[in-house]
Amino acid sequence: MSDTASKSRPQYRNVTVPQILSYRLPLAGKTSILHRVSGALLFLCLPLVIVPLFGRSVESAETFAGLAQWTSHPLFKLVLLAIIWGYLHHFCAGIRYLTLDLHMGSDKHTAQKTAGAVLAISLGLTVILGLKLFGVW
Repeated sequence: MSDTASKSRPQYRNVTVPQILSYRLPLAGKTSILHRVSGALLFLCLPLVIVPLFGRSVESAETFAGLAQWTSHPLFKLVLLAIIWGYLHHFCAGIRYLTLDLHMGSDKHTAQKTAGAVLAISLGLTVILGLKLFGVW
């Protein structure tokens, strides 16, 4: 029996936060984590932000005007921008995962490229919609 075959693999137990923070994920792993974060953001914002805002906006013309004034505050616009990013990232990453489920682009090189494309497209669209939200044009 060779010496390398008798060695057991290292076992990592009681992993600490600094060890987790020093771990370098590939771009596809970061995209996967952000997909979960954006999904959780959308799930939590649906009953807490989106549905109440829609309900207030369709009550009457007065409540719509009051809501329009309230949403013009820059802090509220940042909340809306976070929700917009969550939706766009979750949508783009969802399309990527659908193609991966069809066994398209699952090799390492293509997976890294599509993960980068998801981040670039979702952030680019977020910047465009953010500029529109903040009234640049």
